Amino acid sequence: MTVVNASDILKKADALLDGHFLYTSGRHGAQYMQCAKVLQYPEFTEALAKKIASDLDDAEIVIAPAIGGIVWGYELARAIGAKSIFAERENGVMTLRRGFELPKGARVVVAEDVYTTGGTIREIIEIVKAHGGVVAGVGVIVDRTGGKMDLGVKAVAAYSTEIMSYTPEECPLCKAGVPLVKPGSRTQNV
Repeated sequence: MTVVNASDILKKADALLDGHFLYTSGRHGAQYMQCAKVLQYPEFTEALAKKIASDLDDAEIVIAPAIGGIVWGYELARAIGAKSIFAERENGVMTLRRGFELPKGARVVVAEDVYTTGGTIREIIEIVKAHGGVVAGVGVIVDRTGGKMDLGVKAVAAYSTEIMSYTPEECPLCKAGVPLVKPGSRTQNV
């Protein structure tokens, strides 16, 4: 079996950006993991999903947030041998739509491309619980906390690194006048 080096894949895909970024959490930082750049390469996405699937193989369903997690969730579901669904925001609230269902007692893996605070993952976990599902784990491409995140369930990352983030008030990049960029999928005012 070939050992997958997630760091090499992220570099080959030009997924690590440097600058001054506004994260979905509202925090600021000097680096951004643009996982969409990885997801444009099916062979990279497949390799990363296979890398962590064996640690998450006890699931019937994989659920991901729209839009950033859909491709990753699908590929992770394929590697696990599970069904793939996604949740999306409706009036600012993450919800199941499009006829997707979570049967009571179903073992579910939550898939996300990258996390810093885990806010979106926690929203998805609550959806799973509200529908009577059992969260079997979380599968993420990039954990920006360096393994420090406690989601209350098993979390497996293809790549884990600590990327410093700051509140807007304490951000040294803001203080230095570096222009702020919001590269993610969720709309925020910059």
